[in-house]
Amino acid sequence: MQQRWMEESGWLSMSASGQHSFPQSKPTFFPKTLLVPLILTLIFIIYYLKYSVIITKPSIVYPDRTGAHKVIVHQEAAEKQPDSSLGTTSSTPTSTPTSTSTPTSTPTSTPHLMACGVPVQSGPMIKVAQHQAYMIGSYVEHRLGRKMIRTVSIVLRSEQVQYYCLLCCDGRNISAAASLDIHSDHFEYDYGTADITCQVPITCKTPTYVAITSQTHEGGRSVWNIQSFQPVANQQPRTENFPYAFTVCISVMYEYMNVLGLVQAMEMFKLLGVQKVAIYKTNCYPDTQKVLDYYVREGFVDIIPWTVSSYIKVARGWKKSDSPGDLEFFGQIVALNDCLYRYMYQSRYVALQDLDELILPLKEDNWTTLIPQLEKIYQHPAGFEFENNVFPISLSSSKTPENTLDLWKQVEGENILPHVYRIPNDPNVFNNFKVIVNPRLAFQATVHGLLDSKGGTIRVDPKIARMYHIKKYPNQYFSPNSVIRDTRLWDYADKIIPAVSEVLEQALNIQ
Repeated sequence: MQQRWMEESGWLSMSASGQHSFPQSKPTFFPKTLLVPLILTLIFIIYYLKYSVIITKPSIVYPDRTGAHKVIVHQEAAEKQPDSSLGTTSSTPTSTPTSTSTPTSTPTSTPHLMACGVPVQSGPMIKVAQHQAYMIGSYVEHRLGRKMIRTVSIVLRSEQVQYYCLLCCDGRNISAAASLDIHSDHFEYDYGTADITCQVPITCKTPTYVAITSQTHEGGRSVWNIQSFQPVANQQPRTENFPYAFTVCISVMYEYMNVLGLVQAMEMFKLLGVQKVAIYKTNCYPDTQKVLDYYVREGFVDIIPWTVSSYIKVARGWKKSDSPGDLEFFGQIVALNDCLYRYMYQSRYVALQDLDELILPLKEDNWTTLIPQLEKIYQHPAGFEFENNVFPISLSSSKTPENTLDLWKQVEGENILPHVYRIPNDPNVFNNFKVIVNPRLAFQATVHGLLDSKGGTIRVDPKIARMYHIKKYPNQYFSPNSVIRDTRLWDYADKIIPAVSEVLEQALNIQ
């Protein structure tokens, strides 16, 4: 025990013959005043060794493309480093529609770049080897007083695992113990959204890549089983000069064929002041893909491949007894959380909503003037809740704004402009909402709002702004005689009609 303590504290050295020997030095007087600093130094060393283990030559195991396992020993020099993209599409279309009836899927990202001798995968859904867990996106967490890495993940809730972060830092692999926090909104499905978080060791100045793993032992050495590294985003925090004022997070797009509704939503977002729309896409129909390609080329839309259904049986609803599966509604909550962190330092505000929902101010024209007004009224909370108001598709006005063009009839989808009849909300019951938030004050998101934030969210007076939700709604749940005529959407008609028509002509080549 004494010899081991002396080795760890640096008092025992190794001679050329391999025998331990004491350092050769002349006897000196050891003052008692040095005892306290020495003890504090030893405590620091022990603490550091416990929570931050530097692996100089780790054994890393990952399967190659043939299915066989390779063992990679750490190389001293890092391989060529890719950029920090987390799988967002470029302006080049990722798939070519082949028919008018079959949805096009988003292809998965394949490892091709290397870091610290291990493949790098930029897209979501990286499986944690030997466990039922998946990495979605990894981000530097700057808000906890010490530098952390937060990996938004999907985990099997019943699986008990001690996770570790394996970091690629300046060409070295460094491990750190990780903590697991499963979000409370999982709706009793077997899998749930989780944060896997680890502290960045002080020896790692720039944690460029991370893998989530568990530690195993083979032949007396530690073995880290990983599939691939994931780039770590949000390296630098930002408090001003954001690239975007507003980003809308859309999750998730699957089997989507409402082409007209998609274009109308995009053009309405622009009128409201939105500068970026992030869509987590599983699949869509060919004409929808053409429209998405148009907006991607324009730089207005980012497509994040959402292939969770290839790994986990996803539900198509929120109630397990009615919608069987292992993960809630296509993994929507996971996507919302990833989007929150993905655009945390790119966008001043982030809206979490669906394509059939529009948050409309009633006295202002756009979000650019609305949000500063709300911050003044409500004293800067983390976000604002906009009450859901349903406009049933089954009810429409025979009179619509002028200049609606016949070319719209050539396109699949629902025209939102005729739907101006709103079902009144009962003020005595809870009404759902969607939010616009300051992402730097948010920690965990769910379908309706935030689970964890600094400052909380506050419900906006519906006389100031409300959410217009144009959707199919069972007739037995409302009386046509009780609906309210609300034509606020028509105030945007003069601008949205020509804008939508232009996109349809250019994206789908129709006249």
